[in-house]
Amino acid sequence: MLGSLEIFGFRALWSPYFLGAVVFITVLYFFLMKRFGSEEERASRKEIGLFVTAMFLLYASKGSPIDLLGHIMFSAHMAQMAVLYLIVPPLIILGIPPWFWKKVIFLPVVKPLFRFFSKPLIAIIVFNGLFSMYHIPLVFDFIKTDAVYHAVITVLIFIAAFFMWWPLVHKVEELPQMNGLLKLGYIMADGILLTPACALIMFSDTTLYSTYSDPSAWAEAMKLCVPLDTLSGMTLTGPEMFSSMPVLEDQQLGAIVMKILQEIVYGTFLAIIFFGWARKERAKDEKELEEERYSPSTVH
Repeated sequence: MLGSLEIFGFRALWSPYFLGAVVFITVLYFFLMKRFGSEEERASRKEIGLFVTAMFLLYASKGSPIDLLGHIMFSAHMAQMAVLYLIVPPLIILGIPPWFWKKVIFLPVVKPLFRFFSKPLIAIIVFNGLFSMYHIPLVFDFIKTDAVYHAVITVLIFIAAFFMWWPLVHKVEELPQMNGLLKLGYIMADGILLTPACALIMFSDTTLYSTYSDPSAWAEAMKLCVPLDTLSGMTLTGPEMFSSMPVLEDQQLGAIVMKILQEIVYGTFLAIIFFGWARKERAKDEKELEEERYSPSTVH
């Protein structure tokens, strides 16, 4: 299938301008880490690795052929959404040292907005609400055929995903942090809130999105990722030109892909949070036992 996509040209397949933007952000990251961080505050190898991985996945989801394929197959679109909103944001948060987050978050204009939108209840409702509304067929088809609205909603959901992940993974000690049990409940609630949208798509017995089933709407949607001068010389009849999978099956597969990737990501973080919480509780218990053993009241 990838070979047939080559008719759309290099720009549509590899998004060189977006690649340039990602490279610029990565170079800026290294410059800022070196320019403003002291020797003790410099980003660790782990943080650098996480941030670079986030940038790689950001480009892979929005700049590589996966982005073009996401306009042809709904299943590719949902895989793209999973990477962009469920994997990239926590990697960015963890990849930037706490001292730098403090410099940004505690700016007078940023601080009140950040505190509000990073509240766990607000963050989880806003992200899942935006994601679910985006996949309402009428809204989805409208956004998918308008470059400005598509860019705006993509950025908004990404920001919402960032705030959704913030309470779970941030390491800024001066900001509120949830304990292990609350984190476990938070991530399970997050998974539950995303389930209805996936279930409605998964169990629908009709095609929901015109931009994947109606040739004219699909051709209009392709303008978001293919240069107009390239499209003008083509005769496009529909996504079946590039995929043998029926639209309804592809739609159902998309919901399944999203749910499976969500479960993998959330399950991974659940395990990390649980074992981290268990280690802290065990260390605290051991410390209390040690203090009790050597306290004056127990020494004879």
